[in-house]
Amino acid sequence: MARATSREDVRKCKKTSGGYMEINSILSGIEENVSKVMIGKREVTRRLLASLAAGGHVLLEDVPGTGKTVLARALAKSMGCQFERVQFTPDLLPSDVTGLSFFNQEKGAFTFKEGPVFTNILLADEINRATPRTQSSLLECMAEGQVTVDAETRLLEPPFFVIATQNPVETIGCFPLPEAQLDRFIMKISMGSMSADEERELIDRFITAQPLSEIGAVCTAEEIRQLQKECREVFVHDDLRSYIVSLVQATRKRQSAASAWQGVSPRGTLAFLRAAQGYALVEGRDYVVPEDIKTVAVPALCHRLIGELEEAQKRSLVDGLLNSVELPTEDWKR
Repeated sequence: MARATSREDVRKCKKTSGGYMEINSILSGIEENVSKVMIGKREVTRRLLASLAAGGHVLLEDVPGTGKTVLARALAKSMGCQFERVQFTPDLLPSDVTGLSFFNQEKGAFTFKEGPVFTNILLADEINRATPRTQSSLLECMAEGQVTVDAETRLLEPPFFVIATQNPVETIGCFPLPEAQLDRFIMKISMGSMSADEERELIDRFITAQPLSEIGAVCTAEEIRQLQKECREVFVHDDLRSYIVSLVQATRKRQSAASAWQGVSPRGTLAFLRAAQGYALVEGRDYVVPEDIKTVAVPALCHRLIGELEEAQKRSLVDGLLNSVELPTEDWKR
């Protein structure tokens, strides 16, 4: 397999239908498209793309008005895939998300009406404004790519990518996401604030134009499916596999008298691995390096630390593990 060492190196892989697909061109094309709408969010976009390549789902958290929904819509418009948006509210029912069976008088039988979850990209907007019962309606489809209604299981067509946005739990009218729900997200990403220069650029760009309405698709659903298959083939050196395990194990061992928490689950270990592979692809490589693991560690691990810890404490804990767990020195290529 060819090795690429920079984003300018184009790495190709065979499509199942023949010919070739330029993996790096797809990722850089999406990133460039999103940058026409988003200002100063390059690293956020790259982590979102890494999650997409890894076949995971993303939780975007920040205060209202920071561009969470705009980022999700910009990514969706950049891909030639089916897109649905669900505005989560306290009165939203699980069947409003998954679909339901109703009696069709013309046919004299029950007919299943698909919910918005039957799509390729699902924007779950303000997911923590819905009740835990409705939030849990996404558990099966996010983990297994299927929906079970009335004892009948229906498969979702890949790619299936959930982008959920949420406001901080301190916001009025929000319900904390269940632990099982949080564990389904490969990364939890904060949008962050804008600098004065970025905010001025925002005004200049949007004062007379609507960039979100002007961008179009730069790739197809088939190319995304191939991208996700390719992500599984990204090489991870044995020493880096052990490094990932050591970091995860450390989250389960570090305890203190003041705070107790539950460490990262085995599902989280695999998600951490996939996130690193996805970020390597975004960086234009077919092999993982330690910087990939360190870049995705906080967004991939923090939300999986369950216990009496504030968000800042979780980030500090993971940062501390990255500094304390020994990193072997090697040539990380095959």
